[in-house]
Amino acid sequence: MTQILDALPTHHPSKILCCYHNQRPDLQIVRITNIPHWYFERVVFPNDFLLFEAVAGAILEIYRGDGVTTLLADHIPCERLQMATLTSSTVLRSIK
Repeated sequence: MTQILDALPTHHPSKILCCYHNQRPDLQIVRITNIPHWYFERVVFPNDFLLFEAVAGAILEIYRGDGVTTLLADHIPCERLQMATLTSSTVLRSIK
């Protein structure tokens, strides 16, 4: 996913590809606020998947609305949401 307005900080070389699935029947707002000089916030609809890049050490905050206000429901380390990456040697082995 290209993030033009809130690109990852360039001084963090360890970028990881993550996936979050909203399994709840209500809308969620997810945020990452613990990385200096970077702010990430997205709306995730019920049963939707969010694919995003983060840096190692980032923590995804999950917020849920109760009709009046938005409450922090969970914290998930992005390393737990990291997708498996394929290296060129893995691809070559699977082709043979």
